[in-house]
Amino acid sequence: MNQHERLERRAFLALLMLVSILFLFVLKPFFGAIFWAVAIALIFSPLQHALTRRWGNKPNRTALVTLSLCIVLLVIPATFVTVSLLTEVVHLYQRIEAGRFSPGQYLEQIRQGFPVGQSLLERFDIDFDALRRRIAELAMGGSKLVATQALSLGQNTFYLLLNATLTLYLAFFLLRDGDMLVNLLIRALPIGDARERLLFAKFAEVTRATIKGSLVVAIVQGALGGFIFWMLDISGALLWGVVMVVVSLIPAVGAALIWAPVAVYLVATGDWVSGLILTAFGMGVIGLVDNLLRPILVGRDTKIPDYVVLLSSLGGLSLFGVNGLVVGPLVAALFIAFWEIFMREFNPEPVPPGNDG
Repeated sequence: MNQHERLERRAFLALLMLVSILFLFVLKPFFGAIFWAVAIALIFSPLQHALTRRWGNKPNRTALVTLSLCIVLLVIPATFVTVSLLTEVVHLYQRIEAGRFSPGQYLEQIRQGFPVGQSLLERFDIDFDALRRRIAELAMGGSKLVATQALSLGQNTFYLLLNATLTLYLAFFLLRDGDMLVNLLIRALPIGDARERLLFAKFAEVTRATIKGSLVVAIVQGALGGFIFWMLDISGALLWGVVMVVVSLIPAVGAALIWAPVAVYLVATGDWVSGLILTAFGMGVIGLVDNLLRPILVGRDTKIPDYVVLLSSLGGLSLFGVNGLVVGPLVAALFIAFWEIFMREFNPEPVPPGNDG
């Protein structure tokens, strides 16, 4: 290859990189829709492949049936919960603004129910009245923020519908043409076909495991928390159930951040039975869901340390918003997977003497 040909190749590669970066910027507003479309395609692809084996090579039909099942299982329930949640959030904010709901009053009832708590606050030189005012301000500000976001979501219904439609539209084509797209990427990437197939397989495995192991477990914990709140006639059961879904995505915090203070409040106000039932259910059912379901949904090979999940969840939340609670751990899992492949191929463990066959 002469100097002129090398110059042409370098110029072409530079333009290729520039156009690719510009294309990514063009797609940036639709990051959430693309991410969830890929997630849906990866999670439901085993079903689509099973339908293909049963019905033969009918990609449009199998993809449409698979996507229809996804809509029935995920989209319709999520839409119902979202609409109900927005209504409940706005109602809660209206109650706080009208003075019918006072977090400071509940804190005062807890103090009266547990006099030892007052002694501990005094020992650490904490002003209870200032703490109560601060909590009331935080509750008011937080509820106002959430209510504002809820109203914003309601006003941006068209945008939400557009994103949801785009997600399902992309998911259909990813389900239908997923294998072809993977083969095109393998052909395009210059890192070796065998290594690329291994990386794509690992990516699919990690994505399924991360989403199932975090999102599904969080949904189950939140649903159980909302159910026990509803059974105990605690106000805002749906709202607190959804909040428990969010906090359950973050290790070392979990749903106990919500149900434990409520249990303390119930005991402090003299409702010992409800408080003990909530505590027993929270520790014995909600708390064990993670230990029981996660190994089944994730498996041992793809599990990553809890502290890595915590850091990546918080980092993802700050970078990508709510989607980051799933994107962050996924990136962390892929980071670990890539380094495992690197170590296995480029720096394998030495074979102990006498075990070389």
